[in-house]
Amino acid sequence: MQTSTFPSVRALDQLLDGLGAGAARRRQLDMVRGELERALNRGALPVGARRSLQRLLEEEALRPYVRLAESGALRHRRVAGAFPPTSKATNEIRRKCIDLLREALGVPALRLGGGEIPLQPAPEAATLSALTRQLDQYLAGAMSPAQTRLTAVLALELDTAARSGELADLRTTHLGQDNTAVYVERRPQGGGAIEGEWVETSALARAALERWLDVREDLVQRAHGTSRLWVSLWMNHDGVLDDQGYTVIRPPGMPLEENGLVTSYRVGRLSYDGLRQLLPLKMEQLRRAVEAERQRTAA
Repeated sequence: MQTSTFPSVRALDQLLDGLGAGAARRRQLDMVRGELERALNRGALPVGARRSLQRLLEEEALRPYVRLAESGALRHRRVAGAFPPTSKATNEIRRKCIDLLREALGVPALRLGGGEIPLQPAPEAATLSALTRQLDQYLAGAMSPAQTRLTAVLALELDTAARSGELADLRTTHLGQDNTAVYVERRPQGGGAIEGEWVETSALARAALERWLDVREDLVQRAHGTSRLWVSLWMNHDGVLDDQGYTVIRPPGMPLEENGLVTSYRVGRLSYDGLRQLLPLKMEQLRRAVEAERQRTAA
């Protein structure tokens, strides 16, 4: 794909490269990327959307883009000599991709389409059990690096009910022998004394960590090493465009900060089969559900 003349689209390209989406989803996202660039070329979107990715993914730009794209005017090639409206299936894919991109950027989804798929009406314990089974199914097959990392993050969350910042701060030195336990530094909301706690890990978490640590080892070697448990998977950027529209590039294998961890949760929730029905919108909601279940079983 050629480099765009629009700084916002160049920033979008960097965001897409960092998502780790599967091949099919990436083709869909690339379709949206191409349509957005063609809409900018036509002057159909606000001027600010040319320079800022944030502005490009705002409702002010996305609603006219969707109307134009659904009309067929943004197709990259003719169909039977014309540019017919896109199908209902394509329209739904486009809207889902828009939601994914906005959530990856850290802003709420617009729900331009059919809306959020709700959790099944089941007790929290049953939902968490279903999530455990889903993660176990992932471990039985091949996984991308992004899915491997997310599976390990979720497995540890189910064991520890850790806050996102507590998870992000984990280091390999916080893992016990053979990954049978993990040391979590609890940071109470609103401040207070930090309390460390060793938590026994489940068989699921041990298996997920084993898979992730293999992936992590290669990444960290290329980035000259870090003891942080969670690291980036691809070249990334600091999110700030300079006067020429470029950003500072960070290599893969760098420590993953809390925002990156939360973003991987949002993106993975939408990317991998089964997770959207099992995971709440926010990671903190999952933590609270796990903590409530821990307290119930301990009672």
